[in-house]
Amino acid sequence: MSLNSEQEWAPPGVDPAQPSVARVHDALLGGMENFASDRSVARRLRDAVPEVVDLVWCNRAFIGRVVDFLIREAGIRQIIDLGAGLPTIENTHEVAQFADPMSRVVYVDIDPMVEPHARAILNGNAYAAAITADARDMAAVLGHPSLTRLIDLSQPTALLAVGLLHLFPDRDDPHGLVREYMAALPRGSYLAASNMLASVNPKAQALEAMLQATMGTGYFRDRASIAAYFDGLVLVEPGLVHFPEWHPDDRLPGPLAPYEELLLGAVARKP
Repeated sequence: MSLNSEQEWAPPGVDPAQPSVARVHDALLGGMENFASDRSVARRLRDAVPEVVDLVWCNRAFIGRVVDFLIREAGIRQIIDLGAGLPTIENTHEVAQFADPMSRVVYVDIDPMVEPHARAILNGNAYAAAITADARDMAAVLGHPSLTRLIDLSQPTALLAVGLLHLFPDRDDPHGLVREYMAALPRGSYLAASNMLASVNPKAQALEAMLQATMGTGYFRDRASIAAYFDGLVLVEPGLVHFPEWHPDDRLPGPLAPYEELLLGAVARKP
């Protein structure tokens, strides 16, 4: 398919020549909701770090385990998924509603393609919605009619910021953004967050360089900086760890593959 033909069916507000994080992510997962520009970036990322597809699936598996914990063990019934990306499989609402069909989920993403495709996946699901908004604009997110219809912000709510915060440079103050969101949520709410880990790992350095070269984003941070997202909150065991080490359900914890060392994440409760 040529770029010109892609432009014919691109929804309003979408420039097919400009790659987006959500669509590149979709291309890495083998999805169909992407353009030639996105596939080009995906190929360059795979060339730089061949395990990047494994990394994306590792990210999705972590989200699934987190959501299952939030519903089954933490008693949460409301989830706001920031930077949700395009629907694939085992989405947040599917995992949550498998555990409890009354669980409510709102997906948030800046890419205008996400909302219509999510609506198609949701297919009239009364307890899930998708909105187009910039996660950095908390007022627009929390005040969106689709969110206020589903989410009672006076009740404990889980905020997912997994695979998102490393997209924001320090000048956007991602730590302050997390604090603002958690301040707006009541006691008993949860934060699940992650960031790419800065290290001497050559795969980390290659991936960070390629993300910034192709997408103009991708800010890896050290452990102390990632831990600071959870300041004032109570970490859920085992704390801030590499994704495969957080409540593993498919294999015994063991030596990490090099790509598995690239992400740190945790879940924490607002006391």
